[in-house]
Amino acid sequence: MKRHRKLGVAVGLAVALTVVMAVAASASTHQTSSVKAGGTLNVGWEASFGFTDNFDPTGEYLGDAWGIYSNLLLRTLVGYNHVANGPGNVLVPDIATTVPKPTDGGLTYTYHLKSGIKFSPPVNRAVTSADIKYALDRLANPKDGGEYGFYYAGIKGWAAVAAGKAKTISGVSTPNASTIVIHLTKPNGGFNYAMAMPATSPMPVEVAKCFEGKPGAYSADLVSTAGYMIAGMDKVDDSSCAALKPASGFNPKTNLDLVRNPNYDQATDSKAARENLVDAVNFTVDSSSDDIFNKIENGDLDMATSSIPPAVLKKYSTSSSLKQYFHQNSGDRTWYITMNLTQAPFDDIHVRKALNYIIDKTAMVQAWGGPTIGTVATHIAPPSMIPQEANYNPYKTPGNNGSLALAKKAMMGSKYDTSKNGMCDASACKNVLFVSDVRAVDTAMWPVIEADAKKIGITFKLRSVTPAYPVINTPKNNVPISDRSGWGKDYADPLTFFNPLFDGRTILAEGNENYSLVGITKAMAAKVGATGDLSNIPSVDAQIDKCTATAGAARFTCYANLDKTLMTKVVPWVPYLWSSVTRITSTNVTKYVFDQFGTTPAYAHIAVK
Repeated sequence: MKRHRKLGVAVGLAVALTVVMAVAASASTHQTSSVKAGGTLNVGWEASFGFTDNFDPTGEYLGDAWGIYSNLLLRTLVGYNHVANGPGNVLVPDIATTVPKPTDGGLTYTYHLKSGIKFSPPVNRAVTSADIKYALDRLANPKDGGEYGFYYAGIKGWAAVAAGKAKTISGVSTPNASTIVIHLTKPNGGFNYAMAMPATSPMPVEVAKCFEGKPGAYSADLVSTAGYMIAGMDKVDDSSCAALKPASGFNPKTNLDLVRNPNYDQATDSKAARENLVDAVNFTVDSSSDDIFNKIENGDLDMATSSIPPAVLKKYSTSSSLKQYFHQNSGDRTWYITMNLTQAPFDDIHVRKALNYIIDKTAMVQAWGGPTIGTVATHIAPPSMIPQEANYNPYKTPGNNGSLALAKKAMMGSKYDTSKNGMCDASACKNVLFVSDVRAVDTAMWPVIEADAKKIGITFKLRSVTPAYPVINTPKNNVPISDRSGWGKDYADPLTFFNPLFDGRTILAEGNENYSLVGITKAMAAKVGATGDLSNIPSVDAQIDKCTATAGAARFTCYANLDKTLMTKVVPWVPYLWSSVTRITSTNVTKYVFDQFGTTPAYAHIAVK
């Protein structure tokens, strides 16, 4: 499905309430004295790869896929050092010689490419600026499945390609093989961050052209520019599209095997960004999380992308001998209950405010496993994105346990409180469709949500489906409320928490992430099939545009004000959890590092025995 948010592993989707809570977050790096290069890193992958665009970089929007791309397979003009916390969100040069500053009043970005960077087999040639332009043209073309092209819509000529009126982006030029110039229609202080996203990595036209108009097809023959490549790429025949066959190292249902890229030159890279310590990385699908963690404990696997069974989480978080293999880091992610502004009774801001006051957020976090999982969320963007808002809590209640008195006070302003006693007593408040998933954590949250809402007169008709995302991100389904919503940053800029989620111009008929339909117009509603009360839908489009154009400290202040506007004047969510990311490693792992960009393991820095 399109524009599916990169979720990653937000630890313990099957976590029980019995997990011991008092556990300190481990350091992001675990290292023994015997770190050596070589060996194979074996990673278990629960159920299936579940890639959002079949691992095609143009449309792939899964965080765990991005971690593989940026650490192991793909280089971009600018990137990251793949470390934890603040340093992991700092842009550094990758293919480009520097992280450029814009010129022409913030409208022009010029990138100069390093020499010596080559494509892996079977292409075996130098990367040029034309390869990056081709990747951008492909991202702009809706027929190629791009899922986050909205981040680049400000490039001059982008809209023409997106509308099918042009084949190439007029605002992207390549004056020579080592220079690419990008012209914007208006300033964007975070544009360099967008150029670190995987879809902008260079693509060789001689291979990628074979998959044009086939979203998700350029995956098994993905041509690498970083330290590793898909096993078997050296045997692929790229003499023609007809001769092209999938590399042996990738089967979306069973495995992804990576080996060293013989055309990679470490001298063109930085060891601060990629040490490339292991000789190979094997990702293996296993439908049983219990089996995966048994294999990790036995040393048959080294780590996993998987939910963590409650007993395993408790064992590793409390055992003094195992804590060195228990790694927990900030997920830069907010989990929330989303309310649809077009559907009764949530078309009334007073109802939305009342729900924020009544929900016991501490109990919601407990349903996920307690403080081991994360902390109570009090607004939209996590503190890591807007540090000055760390203590902002517009719906504060004692212990974050909810307040009936405050909820009733908020409800009294609602048209659905016909008795004016603080209760949602109109018929629209009864048997409201509530869409959830079948995960254990949803089952654990449901009694909290149901009981709290009932205190202010709202009752629900529960529909549990799996996966729930296609249901809630299709506007024509008119889902009033759901708890199956979470969002993590796309890159270290607050824009990635506001543009995709609240810009009324980015609403899609399928794969829509603006579940609340903030800013939807009647014309947009007709386009995507949404129905309901479309009168007086608030919009923050103008504020988003204002913040996008700013830079530096003013940018963060602007987004902090936007967060406040959304939480008090729009109220599309009940945020309840800022989650951590937890990984467990085997005794084979001699060095573990966390990558803040993808919120995944920093595979480029990990070492094994």
